[in-house]
Amino acid sequence: MKRIFLFLFGLLTVYVIYIDLTAGTLPTDKTQMPIETVATIANPENKMDTFEAEVEPGETLISIVENHIDRPLPVSIDKLIEDFKSLNPGKTPEKIQIGSSYQFPDYSK
Repeated sequence: MKRIFLFLFGLLTVYVIYIDLTAGTLPTDKTQMPIETVATIANPENKMDTFEAEVEPGETLISIVENHIDRPLPVSIDKLIEDFKSLNPGKTPEKIQIGSSYQFPDYSK
């Protein structure tokens, strides 16, 4: 009886692995289009308040903005990163360099 149970269990395991590798187990939306990256051009009419700061050792994008406004970040981190990238084209917050100056969004108002 043990052998039959182990054989059926093994067969079931192989079948589940096969289905998972071929068809997958997570539902997908076949009508959804692939995500494409779209470059945006800064709109001068929608100019945000900014300040320039030099990066000191140990500082991050969040800490620089929070220290400038003297309170917790009032926007989401994703919004902060998006604003930083729009103010500093070609720069990412992960690669800011100590001693370099960058434009940061000013959320003090």
